[in-house]
Amino acid sequence: MRLFAISDLHLDYRENRVALSEMPDFPDDWLILAGDICSSMEHFKFALEHLTDRFAKVIWVPGNHELWCDSKKKELNSNLKYSQLVEICNNFDVLTPEDPYLEWNGEGGQHLIVPLFLLYDYSFRPDHVEEHQAVAWARESGILCNDESLIKPHPFPDFSSWCRARCDYATDRLNSLPAEIPTILINHHPLREELVRLKRIPRFSIWCGTKETENWHRTYNAAAVVSGHLHLRATDYRDQVRFEEVSLGYPKHWRREHGMKHYLRQILPHPEPIPREDTGPIWRF
Repeated sequence: MRLFAISDLHLDYRENRVALSEMPDFPDDWLILAGDICSSMEHFKFALEHLTDRFAKVIWVPGNHELWCDSKKKELNSNLKYSQLVEICNNFDVLTPEDPYLEWNGEGGQHLIVPLFLLYDYSFRPDHVEEHQAVAWARESGILCNDESLIKPHPFPDFSSWCRARCDYATDRLNSLPAEIPTILINHHPLREELVRLKRIPRFSIWCGTKETENWHRTYNAAAVVSGHLHLRATDYRDQVRFEEVSLGYPKHWRREHGMKHYLRQILPHPEPIPREDTGPIWRF
């Protein structure tokens, strides 16, 4: 019994849907889906139909693409769409950030599986840039995330407010966890700013997380932290905690001949020795 993770399936691309349909069975194993599965309800259901048939248990957290609203399909706001996605997950018995945390008692020992939905608040930016200047600062380098036009945070006045509400909701739940049981923290966006390594588009960082979560791996006894979003598969260690970026990505980011199975990352049992000291990233190609 193993716990695997993958994110950023981006099933809006036909090549990725074909790869998913060719995924072999893992009848005894669990799978974490760390967001950006797709932007459409149709492809979301397609993913869950296939993956719940292949894995014993599936855990999902949303990415920004799931929150995109299509005005032609009368998706009025992203909060409502998220609720609809949670309902679909419930129909497939898929664990979401709204469910009780699940206990893992398989190989690797007891852990709590903690799916999170935390968003971002533009705080991954230099100190001299004010929050209200962040988007303009990014646009100075020719970068503008599609989220700015496709995510509708209503009833929250802005995206940062929604992020703060989600962080408050998560901390209320996390603070009640037994301190002696290690956790597997799962969020689409990275929990630490330093792990956002985007050399070609550095100012895209403002759409990559929140500084509120910088120390959550220590505060909440994490054995591993799973995220996606960056399309840069890597393993890092901070404070002897393993951080896994588990993206598949757009078709140009992975090799078709490998198949999707190749990009599953094993979370439990721990696939390699934990180093005594923090290391540089181990890149996964």
